[in-house]
Amino acid sequence: MPALKGHKEFDAVIVGGGHNGLVAAAYLARAGKSVLLLERLGNTGGAAVSSRPFAGLDARLSRYSYLVSLLPRKVVRDLGLDFRVRGRTVSSYTPAERDGRPTGLLVGSGERRTREAFARLTGSDHEYRAWQRFYAMTGRVAKQVFPTLTEPLPTRDELSRRIDDAEAWRALFEEPIGAVIEETFADDLVRGVVLTDALIGTFADAHDPSLRQNRCFLYHVIGGGTGDWDVPVGGMGALTDTLAGAARAAGAVIATGHDVVRVESDGHAAEVTYRTEEAEGVVAARHVLVNASPQELASLTGEVPPAPAEGAQLKVNMLLKRLPRLRDTSVDPREAFSGTFHIAEGYEQLATAHAQAASGELPAAPPSEIYCHSLTDPTILGPDLVRQGYQTLTLFGLHTPARLFAHDNDAVREELLKSILAQLDAHLAEPLTDCLATDADGRPCIEAKTPLDLERDLRLPGGNIFHRDLAFPYAQEGTGRWGVETRHANVLLCGAGAVRGGGVSGVPGHNAAMAVLEDRGRG
Repeated sequence: MPALKGHKEFDAVIVGGGHNGLVAAAYLARAGKSVLLLERLGNTGGAAVSSRPFAGLDARLSRYSYLVSLLPRKVVRDLGLDFRVRGRTVSSYTPAERDGRPTGLLVGSGERRTREAFARLTGSDHEYRAWQRFYAMTGRVAKQVFPTLTEPLPTRDELSRRIDDAEAWRALFEEPIGAVIEETFADDLVRGVVLTDALIGTFADAHDPSLRQNRCFLYHVIGGGTGDWDVPVGGMGALTDTLAGAARAAGAVIATGHDVVRVESDGHAAEVTYRTEEAEGVVAARHVLVNASPQELASLTGEVPPAPAEGAQLKVNMLLKRLPRLRDTSVDPREAFSGTFHIAEGYEQLATAHAQAASGELPAAPPSEIYCHSLTDPTILGPDLVRQGYQTLTLFGLHTPARLFAHDNDAVREELLKSILAQLDAHLAEPLTDCLATDADGRPCIEAKTPLDLERDLRLPGGNIFHRDLAFPYAQEGTGRWGVETRHANVLLCGAGAVRGGGVSGVPGHNAAMAVLEDRGRG
């Protein structure tokens, strides 16, 4: 799109076209506001995009973010989005070796089968009963907390009263999550499966006194009021494509290839300066909504940026000719890979990996988890690939902070990927590389993204997928009514770094739009 002409004033200028910026644009345009969205890249979507990364193959993969839990149905309904998700029949599978034989823990495919899997792994019914009690507790919390995400921020006391469960509050909001896990479960593997939700994109120990792991865990178990993580039909790009369509249909102007370089505000009016390949321009706005990190916001407004919280993950996309066979022959690979397939994620393994990474070493047994999108939603593959039995695999590695890649990103990426695949191969009856497809140029269909790659590609500070440490979903000093406010009255943060941000949720975009619409004095 060519540079915008003139010096027009908009009710709202949105900086960044990720999914939250698109949500805000759609809400505000539908409310009759004049809206301009400026996106640096040549496409909207940010981290919630789909792409065809493998030459000559019709496989449209969710390149960065990949599952949906925190997107409220309210947002889908309000904006009339043509977007669906599908549930997974299997929640997770964790391979293990017990008494010299391959086995594993399958969670899903019905209560009876799950109970039998626990008994086979642990030799008793204790862990299954503990599992049921624990997730009944998180389910009760989810039911109370999730609806508040699109309401003005409650106070800590208000949220506690709403949950109305002193033990749950202690376990999730006051003490390190490791304490309740160790109190509740005895088996190391079961403990590890529970802990993983506290470590996705978060570099922390189970007993970290900062409770950053608790905050991560909370957001992973409250989605939709159930904690379910679903597969976006058509891939993650299907969501942002329909959001962009909804925003445009409501009258918002979306300009890609426009890199915002400065935001100036006196609290009442603002000017936004942008650059394109051809020119530089300025637009005026009553409100500016920044769908970027707090570091980027500070850079745009000329303020001192907050200290970045580094990312700690490896994201790997793969296309396979077929799913690999498992050493545990009691489980069909189609079941094992349709849920979350945990690798090297026992409780002690996670603690060891964290300690090694904290000391500056790559984990000897890097933990990771995998799932196969195409088993639940084959629409992301072309008909020919479906007929031939091709499948996708998405891998997310844990405890790999950005600092580990600083010396040589490419070399460390390759070393880490090789180590992760070796951990997976230990549970397979055939090497994964034998199952990888090859692209039109004969290269294996596998790509990996480190935190530094995400920083370069998406401007995520330190590659942090949440932009910064997640916050508990209640008001604290300086958070404002909606959790999106900044020191400038008419400049709002509508990205993942807002309070109640992180993940593919649209919540910060919704809340920033609500804050603008409440500001009646600015019309």
